[in-house]
Amino acid sequence: MALKATIYKAQIQLSDIDRNVYSDYSVTIARHPSETDERLLVRLLAYTLNTPANADHGELEFAKDLWEADEPSLWQKDHTGRIAHWIEVGQPDEKRLLRVSSRVDRVSVYCYSASSPTWWKSLETRLTRTRNLAIWQIPAHQSQALAALAGLSMQLQVTVQDGTIWMGDGTRSVEVDLRSLWSPPETEDRR
Repeated sequence: MALKATIYKAQIQLSDIDRNVYSDYSVTIARHPSETDERLLVRLLAYTLNTPANADHGELEFAKDLWEADEPSLWQKDHTGRIAHWIEVGQPDEKRLLRVSSRVDRVSVYCYSASSPTWWKSLETRLTRTRNLAIWQIPAHQSQALAALAGLSMQLQVTVQDGTIWMGDGTRSVEVDLRSLWSPPETEDRR
């Protein structure tokens, strides 16, 4: 008997002062049986940090990465169905990142494990030639603190100002120090 996904719902109030994006989002997320609360909250954080200000170039959606090997954690498709932004959560392998970066406009990776710097160091020389790849690290103690915000029904507030990120649920708040491990010079300010 196959295990089924657990459905989570989140109401998110976003105040991204850095990008001038202010909005409320109602999202439904299918959590794979092998996914942890930590990874689920990192996916939600990646969603809020990359949600476009408007849908002129398509909307950001949760994909089926743990169910479908050919899908990311999140993606933004334009109105023709072409993938404009591919977002991975975790530590994807080099071949996957090279293959995807040749087919899409932007690729972002949000890693959160304590081993992330070691993982990136082993791939860095081969992946820094890509011009559309950004690698972000959330310190492990902060991603673990985010996990405490998980619940089947969540009311979350996310504030981004001067590169500092806060995510909270009204009673607890976690400051996230998002670190760039790699970003091409022309995309330095894009998450």
